[in-house]
Amino acid sequence: MKHKIGYNKLNRVAAHRKALIRNMVTVLFKQEKIVTTKAKALEARRAAEKLITRAKEDSVHNRRIASARLYGEDAVAKLFTDIGPRFKERNGGYTRILKLGNRANDNASLVVLELVGQKADEKKAEREKRKAERKTKKQA
Repeated sequence: MKHKIGYNKLNRVAAHRKALIRNMVTVLFKQEKIVTTKAKALEARRAAEKLITRAKEDSVHNRRIASARLYGEDAVAKLFTDIGPRFKERNGGYTRILKLGNRANDNASLVVLELVGQKADEKKAEREKRKAERKTKKQA
């Protein structure tokens, strides 16, 4: 039995695992969506959720903790100016994992790790608006 196992080691040494998760969370905050394996996504999700919770309150202490756990000041800036305020009223569950199927060469289960309520919803609404405009132009 695997009682009290706090995290998945991902078959890596500690430094490699920490760098991997740090890199994945940084890219997640910059692009708001990443495609990865299920095991990696679950570990990256844990780190990302904790950082977003910190980003809801913009303080020097929270910024220092975030910059220690992310690569690049641009990711920290986006986290505190865009992502943190977006989830101000939400009490957790900032990310979602969507299954994609298995990878062809090694049969690893691939997933999409993305932020909930991301700008894709806005893009979808904008696309539908443009489609309606085209439809009205054709009728006229």
